[in-house]
Amino acid sequence: MEENKLREIARVFLKLGFIGFGGPAVHIAMMEEEVVRKRQWFTHEHFLDLIGATNLIPGPNSTEMALHCGRERGGWRGLLIAGACFILPAVIITGIFAWAYQKYGALPQIQPFIYGIKPAVIGVVISLMITLGKKAVKNSKLLVIGVICAVLAILGINEIFILFGAGFFAIALYYAEKRVNTFNSIAPLFFLPAATLSGNFSDWKVFWIFLKVGAILYGSGYVLFAFLDTELVKTGMLSRQTLVDAIAVGQFTPGPVFSSATFIGWQLGGLSGAAKATAGIFLPSFLFVGLLNPLVSFLRKSKAMSAFLDAVNVAAIALIAAVCVEMGRSSVTDWKTGLILAAGIAFTLLFKKLNSAFVIIGGAMAGYLLWLV
Repeated sequence: MEENKLREIARVFLKLGFIGFGGPAVHIAMMEEEVVRKRQWFTHEHFLDLIGATNLIPGPNSTEMALHCGRERGGWRGLLIAGACFILPAVIITGIFAWAYQKYGALPQIQPFIYGIKPAVIGVVISLMITLGKKAVKNSKLLVIGVICAVLAILGINEIFILFGAGFFAIALYYAEKRVNTFNSIAPLFFLPAATLSGNFSDWKVFWIFLKVGAILYGSGYVLFAFLDTELVKTGMLSRQTLVDAIAVGQFTPGPVFSSATFIGWQLGGLSGAAKATAGIFLPSFLFVGLLNPLVSFLRKSKAMSAFLDAVNVAAIALIAAVCVEMGRSSVTDWKTGLILAAGIAFTLLFKKLNSAFVIIGGAMAGYLLWLV
């Protein structure tokens, strides 16, 4: 029975690794479809708790959700299998692009497909928001917290302040209602210093740079861009154009955008550099999730911490809403992309059993055809 579970985990996350276009919000929507709605590994409520917990630690959110799901279904072996199967397709595909880029000095022309993919994935994300939002917003207080968090996120407030602020505010409300004057708070689980690396350039320096980034980075691929610009471009190790191209590859290949590390590592040190950069940036997520996962159910049993998790869950949905707004600003630029967005929303809401991968593929094809018009 255990072996069957592990094989199932491998199939699910290998599939998601190959078809997971569109960034963390879309990956999480696909996971919700696969592990909650289709296979019922656990409830929507527990899935929400895992999203909230994932947002509290640094690293790539969708990869960490894959690790959580694998751990819940198959223990430590399930965690390792889910993570490896979700990450490897992106790493292999990105590695191929990295080799071609190093050899030919350019990326293929994929803009027509990206033109359609971006608005299509917004539709998938909106579907996730509606599904999880119904479970997350349990009362009017949580609705108000969610709206405030969404506004703050759109205004550019750091997401970790929003998440912990929402959680602490909910604990304060809980104790205020219980007429208790003091309460214990929690601190972020991990704060790792950004150590300065010295010495001659080597593959191991690449490993330590990406290990540091994976251990302290909160946020999206845009935040990753800023970190790597400081670590690599400003130190003269990498050109800014190569960094831009690396982030682009991470965006248009399936799987986590952190696979950009594979591309950069290849440019810095060939196959060995790619392997060390990839290992460095993803290793902290395996450790963080392994330590955090057993605590989620424990926290839910405490009434005060349950209030904290409820608020963090709502804040996480609010952050997804802010992602939709940001994606919409840059992706829906004319009537063609607006049409693809509307079709994506319609298909995901009307055909709930339709695999979201088909919506994204359909968006890519529509984008290519409309690009030619």
